Amino acid sequence: MDWTAVALTIELAAWTTAVLAACGLPLAYWLATTRRAWRPLVDAAVAVPLLLPPTVLGFYFLMSTGPESVVGRAYERLVGGTIPFSFSGVLAASVLYNLPFAVRPFAAGFAAVDARLVEAARCLGASPLRAFIRVVLPLSWPGVLTGLVLAFAHTVGEFGVVLMVGGNIPGVTRTIALAIYDDVQALDYAGANEASLLLLVFAVAVLTVTYGLQRRVVPL
Repeated sequence: MDWTAVALTIELAAWTTAVLAACGLPLAYWLATTRRAWRPLVDAAVAVPLLLPPTVLGFYFLMSTGPESVVGRAYERLVGGTIPFSFSGVLAASVLYNLPFAVRPFAAGFAAVDARLVEAARCLGASPLRAFIRVVLPLSWPGVLTGLVLAFAHTVGEFGVVLMVGGNIPGVTRTIALAIYDDVQALDYAGANEASLLLLVFAVAVLTVTYGLQRRVVPL
């Protein structure tokens, strides 16, 4: 088994989950509480990766962040490298691709919280941030944890987006899914089976945890 690929996969999944926790929680809370007319448009934009093939998302990501793009040129001036075929590029694409897997469970958990409890906290002098931390998060933790678990697990199994954006560079962008693909191409079925079995056990464990948590969350 390619343990370098395993370590890189875990690192990518951990960073993706951390970024989604930082940006996904505020977005999900807004989606769960806002009454703005354009809320369905934002919700649809978040859910787009659920319908698009990973290759399509990866293609447009390459076009918008490549060396000839505005983003790509700005990144090269600031950092001195390129976004495609780098760990940073794979991370950014992974965050976009996994956004609905985190945000939708987050929003389901937040929507299940009784708004009267939040209003009571505000009436007692709590700031919006304090009410969110002390009231909303404790009451919606199953949905939040479900989103984090799903984002981490889905990142572990990513193939199309990683291949399109990062290529297959050992030690840089080669994840365990790509390692399995390489093993099959090389007719190393024993190595492919070993890595695949690891992912299978991981998937069953994650689904068991997720379904257990979903019993406590009202679906969005």
